[in-house]
Amino acid sequence: MDQEKNVCLVVLGDIGRSPRMQYHSLSLTETGYKVDIIGYGETNPMEDVKKAPLLYYHYLLPCPYIPQKIINYFFKTIWQAINLLFLLFIIRKPNVLLVQNPPAIPALIICCMYCKIMKTKFIIDWHNYAHTIMALNLSDQHILVRVTKKIEMLIGRYADHNFCVTKAMKDDLYVKWDIRATTLYDKPPEIFRPITLKEKHAFLQSLGKDYKMLILDDNSTLFTEVIDNEVRLKENRPGLIVSSTSWTEDEDFSVFLAALQDYENHITGGNDKKLCDLVCFITGKGHLKEFYIKKIAERNWKHVTIITPWLKSEDYPLMLASADLGVCLHTSSSGLDLPMKVVDMFGCGLPVCAYDFKCLDELVKHGENGYKFNTVEELSKQLQDWFTNFPFNIEQQQKEAQFKSEILSFQKLRWRENWINIVGPVLKC
Repeated sequence: MDQEKNVCLVVLGDIGRSPRMQYHSLSLTETGYKVDIIGYGETNPMEDVKKAPLLYYHYLLPCPYIPQKIINYFFKTIWQAINLLFLLFIIRKPNVLLVQNPPAIPALIICCMYCKIMKTKFIIDWHNYAHTIMALNLSDQHILVRVTKKIEMLIGRYADHNFCVTKAMKDDLYVKWDIRATTLYDKPPEIFRPITLKEKHAFLQSLGKDYKMLILDDNSTLFTEVIDNEVRLKENRPGLIVSSTSWTEDEDFSVFLAALQDYENHITGGNDKKLCDLVCFITGKGHLKEFYIKKIAERNWKHVTIITPWLKSEDYPLMLASADLGVCLHTSSSGLDLPMKVVDMFGCGLPVCAYDFKCLDELVKHGENGYKFNTVEELSKQLQDWFTNFPFNIEQQQKEAQFKSEILSFQKLRWRENWINIVGPVLKC
């Protein structure tokens, strides 16, 4: 590699909602690379990323919307291609270009062409398959899906190196398309960690400024209290559940809502289980958010409360670390990627109930470090078992301790060390 060590990262999406690419950029700058990152600037990236001295942002211009779907798709593709090409040719020449996939079009084509012209090392980071995501709204046989699939196959073979997020995807890329990839698992950075009761209390008080129902008085929240200058968890507190989502088609939140409805019914129906009330935080942004907010508003629950905030990047880890249980509805359009939200939850020491799919075993091991579910009934039972006689259920406490012991082993290898071991040697070739 040239001594100058310049790297360009391309994200044909919102940089602030692309955590893996942000982690790449941090690791690169920490090891002395100058990084130009190209993407959309809809939300703020993490504080550490914003402060990185060797990191330079180049924002893509939002594309005007055309009501006709097909026309809008082609117009947006051309718009993004021209915009991306312009930015690539005005930044300093990179030694390495790393592009996130999906989306594949036009990012893969433009980046591949640019790298061939400029003699730049071309690397693809496969987070999923673009064609399987498109098929959620179209069909497997739709012309756009088939063209996208062909482009992913061809460009993937042209790349100098490929990274992917699971062993299952690595195997699939090789068997299906003869693409050799290296598995780079998502690992939590240091900001995702367990917190003290004092930190939890301070965070909940801060959150209470926007959500008044969390605050009972100056020194007390729904979950914590201060006695003799010592923060304690309240014995009669509700359970705190957190779930994060991009509110897209590959996460069916009707499953979670149905399980919560069943939970509510068990309490109001006089069931003999002693279930506590629940407060559920569902965080994130996405085009289906308003659809689900309307569905939530239609519920007339007395014992389950749902709050749907958009948290600042520095508050999100605190939210996870403050919860009693995490829920993940990610299903994966390809069945070959893993939910980063579970990685983040494990980083904070938070046990999780996760929707089961093809390769989830690479992250969540049922009954060892969390639970997997396939149906509303399974999730409902897991929630009820976890929060029966909460927080005094000895069996639940023992299971939680077992999960956290396994999660502690997961926490030992963080993103930075994993990145240095796997990505570092590739960049030096």
